[in-house]
Amino acid sequence: MNQEYIEIRRARENNLKDVSLRIPKRKITIFTGVSGSGKSSIVFDTLAAEAQRLLNDNFSLFARKFMPRYPQPQADAIENLNMAVIVDQKRLGGGAHSTLGTVTDISPVLRLLFSRIGQPCIGNENLFSFNDPKGMCPNCNGVGRMAGLDLDVALDKSKSLNEGAILLPEYAVGSYEWTICEHSGYFDLNKKLTDYSKAEIEQLLYSKPCKIEMSVGGKMMNFTYEGIIEKFVRKYIRRDVKSLSERTQKMVAPFITDGPCVLCGGARLSQEALECRINSYNIAELSALEVGRLIGLLREIDDPVAAPIVGALKERLQHLIDIGLDYLTLDRPIDTLSGGESQRVKLVKHLGGSLVDVMYIFDEPSVGLHPRDVYRLGDLLRKLRDKGNTVIVVEHDPDVIRIADHIVDVGPYASSGGGMIVYEGSYEGLLQADTLTGQHLKQALPVKTNVRVPTGKLPIRGAALYNLKDINVDIPTGVITVVSGVAGSGKSTLINRVFMQKYPHAIVIDQSSVGVSTRSIPATYIGIMDDLRKAFAAVNKVNAGLFSFNSKGACEQCQGLGVIFMDLAYLDEVKLPCDVCGGKRFKEEVLGYRLYGRSIADVLAMTVREALDYFDPSHGEIVRKLMAMSDVGLDYLTLGQPLSTLSGGECQRIKLASELHKRGSIYVMDEPTTGLHMSDIEHLLATMNRLVDAGNTVIVIEHNLEIIRRADWIIEMGPEGGNKGGTIVFEGTPDQLLRAEYSLTSQYLVISGQAARAR
Repeated sequence: MNQEYIEIRRARENNLKDVSLRIPKRKITIFTGVSGSGKSSIVFDTLAAEAQRLLNDNFSLFARKFMPRYPQPQADAIENLNMAVIVDQKRLGGGAHSTLGTVTDISPVLRLLFSRIGQPCIGNENLFSFNDPKGMCPNCNGVGRMAGLDLDVALDKSKSLNEGAILLPEYAVGSYEWTICEHSGYFDLNKKLTDYSKAEIEQLLYSKPCKIEMSVGGKMMNFTYEGIIEKFVRKYIRRDVKSLSERTQKMVAPFITDGPCVLCGGARLSQEALECRINSYNIAELSALEVGRLIGLLREIDDPVAAPIVGALKERLQHLIDIGLDYLTLDRPIDTLSGGESQRVKLVKHLGGSLVDVMYIFDEPSVGLHPRDVYRLGDLLRKLRDKGNTVIVVEHDPDVIRIADHIVDVGPYASSGGGMIVYEGSYEGLLQADTLTGQHLKQALPVKTNVRVPTGKLPIRGAALYNLKDINVDIPTGVITVVSGVAGSGKSTLINRVFMQKYPHAIVIDQSSVGVSTRSIPATYIGIMDDLRKAFAAVNKVNAGLFSFNSKGACEQCQGLGVIFMDLAYLDEVKLPCDVCGGKRFKEEVLGYRLYGRSIADVLAMTVREALDYFDPSHGEIVRKLMAMSDVGLDYLTLGQPLSTLSGGECQRIKLASELHKRGSIYVMDEPTTGLHMSDIEHLLATMNRLVDAGNTVIVIEHNLEIIRRADWIIEMGPEGGNKGGTIVFEGTPDQLLRAEYSLTSQYLVISGQAARAR
């Protein structure tokens, strides 16, 4: 059979320089190259955008008014496209009611199972849904959690009421509320709360409003007694917080906690649904089991009526296991998943599909994966290809690049220095190619042996959050420490939750997105725009607001955007440069003001490298922040380039640059290699080393073997994910890790070193 191709001719999106190429159909094609080289411009802004636009063209003009619009990419021709399924790094949304089970369509099948064979039978499957009014817990509306009174803070059970057992300010001994408790006649005022019976505690905490008589000024009057919790919730939690005075909010804040719903215990469902069981488990208990254990319990169901349903459940759960998510639970809120986990969950939805000849597009599917799981990912990509689909992947991981049938290397450098195809062909050919990717694939950084001596330690004791098994660990100071381990092993819990709670002054550089509106630019993000405006204002003796395209200085025609959007109703929106300011964003009068002979628009058009030459040492704050950009390898970016045009790797590094100028002794980095090419990792390592050499401590959550090789100290979590993780399996230097036979990371560190030497 003759090979078919997707053809692109003279693509010009973003930094692409008239790119033409042929992508083989029903093969795995991997796009690689340095961050910002133009990979995403080809794959997402050209291929994916055109495929989605053509798909939408099949609908009527009326229907298209309500659908997302995809402008026609700048290219002479894009031919032979398939329907596109895009699996990107955007985190799955859906709010408090969205869980792993709902987004993978596993929970609806589980609900169907309970409606058919659960006992006692309660009927329709919707009665098992916490998103349905008939199935949700009436107390928490299916959320499973509610704000309430923290009894550990509000009560001292070692005391009696006379001794001040109730710590709420309104219940001080002798106060109005305390006096009502005293005259209610329900309590022994000298009895310690620890000695109260269950009924007495219920009366104290949960009593509904009831009338009591009290003598006031010699007259008997009626007052209302109400349980402490009942009254607190009614007065301070069920009310709109904004209606409370600031003083009141501060007073009650220490006593409020967010905890499981008292009625459903966090299960989200009605009591009727929770009483229905299969083999002694209700649906909430099964949904709270890790996927790996749940599939085993489903195999024990032998009711012939349920056989097709159980088969469908096992198939979908097996996909989660195959992709390394066996440690997750179906009730896991979707907004708690990492970017890598979200991407793999999206992939699961397509593994069981019957569509063929589809173009699957993946954006760095290896993100968040331990090297062990990267091998599993390769198998899944091959399965999609073998079903007759075209698989296109943007990737930096050498182990993923290795599985490609066809490789497109974009470069040679980033931004204006990229936008060209520097290599097309096989993996073996790439190893011989004189490109940055080819060069770095042939070399592996040596394992660090000359490690730094720690200056001290940051102890963590008794960490038991989530799957952590009461662990004790010391994180050394004055060195680079890498925390590694398979997905779900407890790395993020240990560092981002437990460590940060104990050491809140640490500077965190995580995977949260940077602002990506067209008004967000590097100059504003790293914090030099205010300094620029002040410098221009001082020299020209005018208001600093004139030098903001979001304020007084904005071009009135385009409102400081630099472009005009023309709405053509049901046709594609057209974006044109502003014909008044020519895309410079500022009023003409503002452009007349100069600093060292340049206008504010001229300065924003400079690259970081040019700006460092332009500003003299008197602008120390500006120069220091620009140096941070240069240090992370972003000296080619212009100061006024919209952040929305940056790649994922560039966004990650600009976030790092924005933090580098801060004064702090502990830096925590959460997978900083996300989106980085192998050559960019050297920049990152150099930045980390500079931080430590300056007296700081760097803690990195990372899977990347190059970072692990060059660390001073390694802490590996594991041995597996979920309940099988949460322990320390290794602590030591990279050289010691090589000899740790029980470590998964060690095995792949050895394998990658052998592979590099073989190349």
